[in-house]
Amino acid sequence: MAGRFAPRTARPPLPHQAAPTARGTGLPPAARGTGTGLPPAGRCDDTPLTREWTPPGPLDLRLVLSPLRRGPADPTFRMAADGTFWRATRTPEGPGTLRVVPRGDRIGAQAWGPGGEWLLAGLPALLGAEDDPDAFTPHHRLLAATRHRRPGLRLLRTGLVMESLIPSILEQKVTTDEAYRAWRLLVRRYGTPAPGPTATLGLHVMPDARTWAMIPSWEWHKAGVDTKRSSTIMRAVRVAPRLEEASAMELPRATARLELIPGIGPWTSAETLQRSNGAPDAVTVGDYHLPGIVGHALADNRHATDEEMLALLTPYEGQRHRATRLILLSGRIRERRGPRMTPGNIAAL
Repeated sequence: MAGRFAPRTARPPLPHQAAPTARGTGLPPAARGTGTGLPPAGRCDDTPLTREWTPPGPLDLRLVLSPLRRGPADPTFRMAADGTFWRATRTPEGPGTLRVVPRGDRIGAQAWGPGGEWLLAGLPALLGAEDDPDAFTPHHRLLAATRHRRPGLRLLRTGLVMESLIPSILEQKVTTDEAYRAWRLLVRRYGTPAPGPTATLGLHVMPDARTWAMIPSWEWHKAGVDTKRSSTIMRAVRVAPRLEEASAMELPRATARLELIPGIGPWTSAETLQRSNGAPDAVTVGDYHLPGIVGHALADNRHATDEEMLALLTPYEGQRHRATRLILLSGRIRERRGPRMTPGNIAAL
């Protein structure tokens, strides 16, 4: 670990080793709701900041926010039975929890923790306010019909790179179940409980860069993460501030910035920038299933390659990610005819 971070006189305990303490009260100075002044001194973080926002058009929260969910038991994301969405994340201002709920033609939001103000400020971008669905022109009947049926689809933008990059690295070359399990185990063990009234939800905030770097090799192994993926994460967290800068870059520069890290290729950078930057043209290349899905939907070619997929998506240059999202939502998915990939279990070795 030498040289990974500046040395400290005493190494702080990891989150799972720290003694339990009272939840912090230091929310940033922010107005509640309409911005009428500072909250009372000493308030606890169960008192939320609030905001309401009116979308410029139809908005389906499930479609917009679902790319942030890493499996049904994701410790950073929950959808309640009443249609409320909870998200715990690490912002530039610190940990924060965001609750989003539809209220007729408006969206209501509450936020807790040091990152609450940052989360509320970014709510419109998160819900696709910077996306332009009208920039997409369908050239295939399937895409036209799907867009008509799904008017609430917008591409989200979190503005947070590491939040999406680390789980995308975990998803490299393994089944989704394996990747989701690794994410779940590592975040619950090394992350921190999410601020706010989240105890019954079990929400956690992912570890910070230093904590990721301090995870010992045997814990990666127990989570089923091989050396190649854990080493890529270690290289990424070492330069986390530089990678976070990619969230404000145009797609070509952002892609180049991420792919400077050995182990991060076109698949991982696209999966990350689709979420962090809301990039409508970040098409996922190198995926095991996507070329066949796109080929089957647009040309009845279930065995399409990456090159054939890109050729089929050429009319949608600039909007290729949106085109693939619409295809995945169309229901025209090829029937599986081969055996499923057998999950590995390196933790048992």
